Amino acid sequence: MLIAEILRRKGSEVITISSDAPVSEMVASLAEHKIGALVVVEDGRTVGIVSERDVVLRLHRDGARVLEAPVSELMTTDVVSCQPTDGVDQIGAAMTERRIRHMPVLANGELAGIVTVGDVVAARIADLEQTRGQLESYITRG
Repeated sequence: MLIAEILRRKGSEVITISSDAPVSEMVASLAEHKIGALVVVEDGRTVGIVSERDVVLRLHRDGARVLEAPVSELMTTDVVSCQPTDGVDQIGAAMTERRIRHMPVLANGELAGIVTVGDVVAARIADLEQTRGQLESYITRG
């Protein structure tokens, strides 16, 4: 199964934010959309990713003043991304190895979606269920 199949199922909408937006705006967007991360975009380019975990770590260290800081102070700039043509198993392994929960999907350098570790797990379960069904059908026909 390919990442493109996950995007076909869930859609390709990605909630983004600019690097100069305050963290308080980022937190509000996470809550409003019930998501765990935002892709940081400048001039149509993906320049970072920022997650609820980033906020919690900085809140612990710096207190509530972090809410007025720009997103650029929290975001990860070394963004690990994938392509729609990548295999789900390959991306799942990379997410597990690197402890990444959200991965932007880039097609020809353009943001085409985002996949989460939950999306990858659900896709793998669906694939296993399909295989199980095929095996059961084969066994009962035999």
